[in-house]
Amino acid sequence: MKISIIGAGVSGLSVASYLQMNGFDTEIFEKQSHPGGLCASWKRDGFTFDGCIHWLLGSNNSSPFHKLWCELVDMQSVEFVNHETRVEIELNENCNRHGDKVFHLYTELNRLEAYLLDIAPEDTAPIKSLIHSMRVMQKFEIPPMIDNIPALQPWRKKIRMATYLPFVLLYLQWKNVTNYSFARKLKNPFLKEAFELLFDGEEFKLLIMTMPLSFFDKKGAGYPVGGSLRFAQRIADKYVALGGKIHYNCPVSQILTRGKSARGLLLQDGTIIRSDITISAADWYFTVFQALEGKFVNKKLTALASHKRLQIYPSVFMVSLGLSGTFREYPHLLKFPLDAVMISPDGTLYNRMESHIYHYDQTLAPAGKTILVISLYTRNADFWIGLRDKDRDEYIRCKSKFAGEIIESINKKITGVKQAVEVMDVATPATFYRYTGNWKGSVQGWLPDKDFLSSSPVGRDLPGLSNFYFCSHWSVPGGGLPVVVKTGRDLSQVICMKFKKAFTVR
Repeated sequence: MKISIIGAGVSGLSVASYLQMNGFDTEIFEKQSHPGGLCASWKRDGFTFDGCIHWLLGSNNSSPFHKLWCELVDMQSVEFVNHETRVEIELNENCNRHGDKVFHLYTELNRLEAYLLDIAPEDTAPIKSLIHSMRVMQKFEIPPMIDNIPALQPWRKKIRMATYLPFVLLYLQWKNVTNYSFARKLKNPFLKEAFELLFDGEEFKLLIMTMPLSFFDKKGAGYPVGGSLRFAQRIADKYVALGGKIHYNCPVSQILTRGKSARGLLLQDGTIIRSDITISAADWYFTVFQALEGKFVNKKLTALASHKRLQIYPSVFMVSLGLSGTFREYPHLLKFPLDAVMISPDGTLYNRMESHIYHYDQTLAPAGKTILVISLYTRNADFWIGLRDKDRDEYIRCKSKFAGEIIESINKKITGVKQAVEVMDVATPATFYRYTGNWKGSVQGWLPDKDFLSSSPVGRDLPGLSNFYFCSHWSVPGGGLPVVVKTGRDLSQVICMKFKKAFTVR
């Protein structure tokens, strides 16, 4: 049974590894010269810049995802860093009662609770409720019954779901609470502003923050030393050790079909790859509307393409700097206001900035040096993608000029940065799109909608097409590495069921 897989991102590597474990003959076709997809790092003159993992859910056994990672990676060999603070947010207007203008989002719940109660004793009730919600989450495996897809769940495990009633009630209580609606309950002006600025002034479900924090407290969401590509390479090495084959620098132009059946791949160099099953672990839009020419769609899929169904995570303009000096006196992740509004060439207005200093990972820079990354998020990726296609010189001029303005701004907050720059790398939405094919340069995939845990219209199957499956971070709103490893594992179980194989892991 021959299976061809598009993309050596973490989703493609995951499903391919599990299929190899179960006796299938798989091959991956990857457009780039390395694995990882969006789980990316790149080297520049002795510095390694990272574009993905800030924390990994499942870094220890407090999360059920740890079991899945252990099936693909020797997790004992991975060194993890667990930060004392998730982020530090400098407010625009308010100081706390100690005269501090910076809000510290501590990762240890006892410390966070004591800090919040100290600065806002008048908000004891909502603070206690918030901390309690995270402590309740810690008592449950999320997601439950991670081992098997529903069709393979034994009855005793399905019965165990009754014990999740407290979690269900908690979820119903918090699923519609946003950082803004929670802030409206607060009396303390400092704490109110801090929650309004949790997501750079935008409004999102508070569960996006509280669910990860419940694992941060248990040291179960650490940062893997070495960065994203090094972690992805570990999965690729596992896959190859299982007998799998990765064909790098082999972009796919078309998924071949005959009638209503997928029959293989057409590579950009004209090579035809025949296979019994085809899996796309690539971008959803490329898969549906380019590789398959829009032949297998329904109203839900066409609505997605016109943004009428779900919204996507924004793209990013990212300036990565290799610095002389460690800058350890500054927090690793700081969000702060700008002196004046900054206008991007794509028209986006910024009055705040985010700086990420990697002084906690000495493997990414030469001794005595470090990396600083400034990320500005944008929903106008089409500007950068279109400009690069139409006028490369103007594209380079625009991104270089804007990067210079960003460095001037960060230098006002972190003294000495401008003079310490040894290497600079600028990635725009066009960069993310060019290297990964991710639709509109999105950094992740679908944003969770009002239901938060809703399923994606881009399921494992496409309407009217047999012998084909889809598997990527677009498969579940929210995306992220834990989602893709589980999505790959689940799909391999589905394929095993179809061919009457008992799913095994080795």
